[in-house]
Parts: sequence; structure tokens; C-alpha cells
Amino acid sequence: MKNESFIKGELLEYKMSYGIFTVGKGSTRIDKQYFRINNRDCFKVDVFGKTVGMVDWVADVDDQWGAYIDTASLVPLVSYRKIREGKYKKDEVINFDHVKGKIEAKDFNYKTGKFKDSKYYDAQPQVRDLISGFMYLRTQDLSKVKVGDTVVISGFFEDAIYKLKVVYKGKDVVKTKAGKIRALVFKPHMPENSLFKGKDSITIWFSDDKNRFPIKVSADMFIGSAGVELTSFKGLKNPVNLVK
Repeated sequence: MKNESFIKGELLEYKMSYGIFTVGKGSTRIDKQYFRINNRDCFKVDVFGKTVGMVDWVADVDDQWGAYIDTASLVPLVSYRKIREGKYKKDEVINFDHVKGKIEAKDFNYKTGKFKDSKYYDAQPQVRDLISGFMYLRTQDLSKVKVGDTVVISGFFEDAIYKLKVVYKGKDVVKTKAGKIRALVFKPHMPENSLFKGKDSITIWFSDDKNRFPIKVSADMFIGSAGVELTSFKGLKNPVNLVK
């Protein structure tokens, strides 16, 4: 896969909101070094999210999602989640065997101090987890994309294979603490669920430059509106398309 969008050492920081209130902070980090997995060089990409302020007293959230992504093919070799949400905890590791077309998923058992028995799934070619799916979307050539065009990403989450359709909606300018940035707007088609309000409930703004990094996410939920917005960036591979 041709990658002109990101490099080692990239750091993006965000604030999280619910309605008019800031309720959390988050970041996306690409490690400053490569990691060797199955004799392949990999990017290590981590996404962090944590509640802040008074909200932290009511609903303490401290989550980490990560993946080791092959630098050549941009598919994940290993992904993981470390979820801490109040009293709920989950530690999960997913191994992807793209040669044999298999996925191994295992959860940690806190009572025994060991991982539970692995579960295995058949995998489609180029299957990705959520983190590597976002990174893959950033590398796509969008120079000829038209409003209404769709990108399809094959993914795996928890125990299901899905095909996520992401629709291009046009261009915009987003005002953030990091500056006013020209953006490309996308809407993923969400499956029916009890959290988000309709298939077009989520909107994502990516920078309209070679970086294609996420600037903003807006979500219409059954219990209100939530969002994520860029506050700072550093270590980007290319100049940012700022509005002066």
C-alpha cells in the first residue's frame, strides 16, 4: 500500500464533548519506532480516551485501543483493547493471520490471571480492525472522489466481520483550537444499534491535505449529541491545509 499520509512519531490530541460540556480528552499516537511482528516491520498506533473533571467522579473512563500495523500492506497483525469504564474491565488481544485467513481472539480472565481459551474466526482478505481501518482510509487517493462516492472497508470487531460503507459528503472548513483547517467530510453507514440514532448518525472530518488526519467527529445518539475535536497536532508527515 502506498502511504503518503502518516509516519512514526505522529501525535494528535483531542477534546471530547457531550452536548455543550467538555467531558474528556483523547489522543492518537504513532510510536517513534517500528516494532517487529512475525518478521514484519509494524507501526504501533494507540488511541486513548479518558474522562476529565466532574464527569470523572461520576463515570470514570480510561480506555486504550491499539494495533500493530504492517508498514507495507497496512493490515493489522495484532490489535488490542484495554477498557476501564467504572467497574467494567476488558483486556482483549486479536491476532490476524492474513496468510491462512484466520483471526484469533482472546480475553483476559481476572480471576485466574490468565487469558481465556482463544476463539477463532474465518477472515476475509485485507480484513482490518477499527484502528487500522481508519489508518487505511487516510491513505486513499481522493483526488477524483465525487460527492456520494463510497469507500468500503472490511473489518472485524468483537465477534463479527462487517463491511463498513463510508460515504463522501463534500468539503468544509473546521475551526479548532489548532486553527481553521480545510476538511473532507465523510459519513459511515452505521448498522442498527441501541446507541447511535440512524445509519447517518456519525460524521467525520478529515484534513483536506496529504495527512488526511481526523479533525472532528460528531455523533447523534439516542441520549444526546457527542463529539470529538482536534486541539493540537505534531509530527505530521505533510503540511496542514490551514485557512489563514
